[in-house]
Amino acid sequence: MRNATIRGYMQLNTERLQLIERFINERQHVRVAELSKYFEVSEPTIRRDLQKLEEMGRIRRAHGGASAVEQAMPEPPIAPRVVECIEEKRRIGQATAQLIQDGETIFLGSGTTTLEVARYLHEKKNLTVITNAINVAQCLASNPDINVIITGGVLRHSELSMIGYIIEQTLKELHADKVIVSMRAISVNEGLTNHNLLETMTDRKIIQLAREVILVADHSKFGKVSTAVVAPITAVHKVVTDAQTPQETIQSLRAKGITVIQV
Repeated sequence: MRNATIRGYMQLNTERLQLIERFINERQHVRVAELSKYFEVSEPTIRRDLQKLEEMGRIRRAHGGASAVEQAMPEPPIAPRVVECIEEKRRIGQATAQLIQDGETIFLGSGTTTLEVARYLHEKKNLTVITNAINVAQCLASNPDINVIITGGVLRHSELSMIGYIIEQTLKELHADKVIVSMRAISVNEGLTNHNLLETMTDRKIIQLAREVILVADHSKFGKVSTAVVAPITAVHKVVTDAQTPQETIQSLRAKGITVIQV
């Protein structure tokens, strides 16, 4: 679209924002000076537009410009994901297990990273683990020092997890010291999002179960947005992630009062 046509569209700021977002999505990364020249507006105006788009979760601002937000693809079944970022997940699992004290009650959600947390709980004493994940329960089943509570619900076969009305009703009768969850898509501005709408409703109930929510996620989960909002990022108290997570993301999380542990 040539400049004369663009000028006609730019009578409304909202229309200019849409054009800028489309421009960024087509090129993936652009600089402020390039946008200023193309849209024939000042660089301060472009920076304000980029700030608005970032607040809406439509783009990511970077030094001197902006990048497109990566949309999270539908999550593949849990079996092939076990080997993805496996070393990072193991380090995250070990570090998260160190945050859990003997005698506590925790909720451990579904996912390949939370499964790694479960693997490092074998030395804990008098621990109670509530879980909606069949593989997590199986991992802990042989340990007599861990009391395992398995929620009911509808089995989501691809995740080996229980979701839906039954688990949501069960959670109303329970309380935990800590909730440990993973999430497919995490954005500082858009928060925690999920592709499966039924699972999203269950996740909302899970994070209300304890006064402390610990999010475990490798670097590939950040800067992505999916279909449905589970919670704002401020619902999380601690994040355990790996060293490859961008420092810009880490700084943004800490600026919101979230403790971040990188391993």
